[in-house]
Amino acid sequence: MRFKDKVAFITGGGRGIGRAIALGFAREGADIALGDINKTDTDKTCADIEAMGRRGLSIEMDVTNPGSVGEAINKILDKFSKVDILINNAGITKDNFLLRMSDEQWDAVLKVNLSGSFNCIKAVAKPMIKQRSGKIINIASIIGIIGNAGQANYSASKAGIIALTKTAAKELSGRNVNVNAVAPGFIETEMTARLPEELKKKMMQAIPLGRFGSPDDVAAVCMFLASEDAAYITGQTIVVDGGMVMA
Repeated sequence: MRFKDKVAFITGGGRGIGRAIALGFAREGADIALGDINKTDTDKTCADIEAMGRRGLSIEMDVTNPGSVGEAINKILDKFSKVDILINNAGITKDNFLLRMSDEQWDAVLKVNLSGSFNCIKAVAKPMIKQRSGKIINIASIIGIIGNAGQANYSASKAGIIALTKTAAKELSGRNVNVNAVAPGFIETEMTARLPEELKKKMMQAIPLGRFGSPDDVAAVCMFLASEDAAYITGQTIVVDGGMVMA
């Protein structure tokens, strides 16, 4: 029960990695607020959280809209009186090769993935600074480290998240707020399940541990970074990829 009496706010918490993170924190005692543009998914996850005996809050929100994010934070504070942990997980892909990528595809991914993370950090930093404690964890990607053909927008957004993490860590450290990032590799989700089998076989060959990751693998690292065991870690990016990328 590492997170008893803690409140965690998770964006994109209705499915996949976000859902696994939310359920993981709830199992460890946290009350959970979920923010997503699709409230149907977060309602389902919230019901599972409450079935564990934890308090849950499902919020329809748009991370690209600072006003929507601010309203979400106010709802969390109204219900829970505080927010201890932020997991910036909301993200999208709109893949295309560089020469074929439209302005809309570029702008949409940067707006959700990078600007969305910025908006949430900015909004949650105020109550965290006031309470002089907090943990912020941004979900990046190994694609933000190594790049990937057909994902100029996605790789740029995730690389930006890594840089944003370092700057936020430096700015907020004086108020006892830790900011770190997690960079998943190939994780089995609904999105990756739709990839061609040939591509999945090729990616498997590049993973030294010989298996794809699970959402729970990512959740476990997020929980470590949000715990007191990681009190002296800030500004770091932890890669969770089975050895696919080694610095």
